[in-house]
Amino acid sequence: MKKNATLGQLIGALRQRNGWTLKQMSEKVGIPLSTLAKVEGDKLSLSYDKLEQFTGRLGLSMAEFLAQDRGPGAAAKGAPPVITGRRSLTGDSNSVRIHTGAYDYEYLCTDLRRKRMVPILTQVLAHTLAEFGDLVRHQGEEFIYVVEGTIEVHLEFYAPVTLRQGQGIYIDSMMGHAYLAKDCERALVLGVCSSDDGNLQGDLITLAEESAERPA
Repeated sequence: MKKNATLGQLIGALRQRNGWTLKQMSEKVGIPLSTLAKVEGDKLSLSYDKLEQFTGRLGLSMAEFLAQDRGPGAAAKGAPPVITGRRSLTGDSNSVRIHTGAYDYEYLCTDLRRKRMVPILTQVLAHTLAEFGDLVRHQGEEFIYVVEGTIEVHLEFYAPVTLRQGQGIYIDSMMGHAYLAKDCERALVLGVCSSDDGNLQGDLITLAEESAERPA
């Protein structure tokens, strides 16, 4: 397929490769035939949620669907990256807040699903490991940047380290870790967690909710 294929061309190529009529594809993905015909003809586009519905019902990830445009070995040949045009703004109506005792989490830009990076604004409340509880572990990697106050970072394989305002740390999130407020009532940190798993945000929120439900 030629470089920079349109959404319509990608859908058409996928349909033809599977030998489906537009009606058959419409029934499989749950998008009206008239809408799908306009999209394939590049007369209409799909919202991100609709495109996610389209790929999910065909058993494809978004990356697999968009990779049609690149073909085998395209990355090595310098093919241009696929542009999805995703964006999200922070705001009270676009965040999820969870209080766990050790942390006050605010998950940002929650309208975007299947993110590879999850931004989190966190108030660090615990001051000791006894107060914090078990070290946290989860998939992926994370970067923590101190916005206000001072924190003490406890890691499974390292001695504790102190970070002050303007300092940060990047870690393997599978390694047990805890952030404690030090020499202040509470500290504010901005964290960005990353993973190849598109459900990272959901997994992190579930982990926080489970922590919030545990007895103090």
